Amino acid sequence: SSWRHQDRHRPQPPHAMAPQQEGFKDGKGDDIRKMNIVAAKAVATAVRTSLGPRGMDKMIQDGKGGVIITNDGATILKQMSVSHPTAKMLVELSKSQDIEAGDGTTSVVVLAGALLTAAEKLLEKGLHPQKITQGFLSAAEKSEEILTEMSKPVDLEDRDSLVQSAVTSLSSKVVAQNSEMLAPLAVDAVLRLVTDKAKQDNVDLSDIKVASKLGGTMDDCELIDGLVMTQKVVKTAGGPSRVQNAKIGLIQFCLSPPKTDMENNITVKDYTAMDRILREERLIIAKMIKQIAATGCNVLLIQKSILRDAVTDLSLDFCAKAKILVVRDVERDEIDFVSRMLGCEPVTVLESFTKEKLGSADLVTEQNLGSGLGSIIRFTGLKQNLQYPGVSILVRGSNRMVLEETERSIHDALCVVRSLVKKRAMIPGGGAPEMELAVKLAAWARTLKGDESIVVREYAQAFEVIPFTLAENAGLNPINIVTKLRADHTNGEKHFGINVRKGTVTNILDENVVQPLLVSVSAVKMATETVRMILKIDDMVYTRN
Repeated sequence: SSWRHQDRHRPQPPHAMAPQQEGFKDGKGDDIRKMNIVAAKAVATAVRTSLGPRGMDKMIQDGKGGVIITNDGATILKQMSVSHPTAKMLVELSKSQDIEAGDGTTSVVVLAGALLTAAEKLLEKGLHPQKITQGFLSAAEKSEEILTEMSKPVDLEDRDSLVQSAVTSLSSKVVAQNSEMLAPLAVDAVLRLVTDKAKQDNVDLSDIKVASKLGGTMDDCELIDGLVMTQKVVKTAGGPSRVQNAKIGLIQFCLSPPKTDMENNITVKDYTAMDRILREERLIIAKMIKQIAATGCNVLLIQKSILRDAVTDLSLDFCAKAKILVVRDVERDEIDFVSRMLGCEPVTVLESFTKEKLGSADLVTEQNLGSGLGSIIRFTGLKQNLQYPGVSILVRGSNRMVLEETERSIHDALCVVRSLVKKRAMIPGGGAPEMELAVKLAAWARTLKGDESIVVREYAQAFEVIPFTLAENAGLNPINIVTKLRADHTNGEKHFGINVRKGTVTNILDENVVQPLLVSVSAVKMATETVRMILKIDDMVYTRN
């Protein structure tokens, strides 16, 4: 009997084991997938409460004690120190949406979280990850068709429609109460860059300079047809602060005496040698300024130098005598934009500083913003370069946090208008496109066969997370609102969405709540691609550097 007892506990050959449960099971791969899905869903949950016009704001404190208050998904995720590799994928997803469409950065992460939940349910049913990813891909392609079908074309001549779309984008920001004033700024700035409204299909936002200056209120924000710089005019030596018919030079070298390439010390033993050094320095600088003035240059922009002082008191004195307005500390990343706007060419060595490399403006003036608020420099009457038309937006704010949030919000509004230039169609907002997708995809799933039908049905259901979250964040009863919205869309009311102001479901197009088609199409595509990528991972390999 003891022999029989031992035999019972011996490993059985494969044919003697009980048949496995039907469906796909892959021990280690399943664990890795579950771990990845949990990590990614945690990121989606973190930003979910900041979705929509009534979404909450996040206060982010960095290591140096700096504070950012925002509800922009891309900014929140960028500031979060995420360590899990899969969670980082969702941060990158938000960044990609920010680059592609500029808006919908929170929606795309929340949607990816919902799709991962759907995928988790399907995996538990025993479906193979490849079948799920294939079903998600076909559903994403169908989603684009549905969204295009419900969109309405937009004409770039119709400024009001563009403004409404920008207002919708700004309504979920901290600066929502100023959206009526900021939206037209964004629309006009982008339209200035559209030279051919019939054919042009993109706008380079690097041609719009957003300059922020602390002080004043948000009502002082303005669009400037020209260039605005936040640096100061150097007036220590009594140089001019206003120049008409300006000839502008942009230099990347220093107006200071030359120094040895290596660290050397010069020992001066008597006053005659010291005088000789000072006299030589004066001669060198005088020669430099004389050569610059000889080209007719009367406004000089100097790039910020990290090695030594870009200018000395002596060179500033010579510039003042030559009636040259000097602006120093022009940042390296501003050089490209400034040179394109002013039509001047950056010069790295004095020998190549010629008349041909100068830009021109009718007026260069320093404008004082009030006591303790500093000043700005305006360049007006620029000769419009059709290849590089440029425009500036001056952003004002009473404190640093408001100023930074206003700058981020204007960037989002500019991106929304650019999206309409790229893809000239808009769709209703307020959760209407997501509910339309949920209803139409569920109907399409019923026409499919086999596993694909189950996958598409779960995919469709995931879209309901957006209207559910919108209602939840607005303090409404999400179950009642989503049920009513689903019923309206099933009855063919495809423009019905959640009106958070009235706390009910209305025709959202009549309320002028619209968004670019590109934002939703891009969000669906990118969220689906990221989820497919996560599902295909079945192992994690750590390497040592």
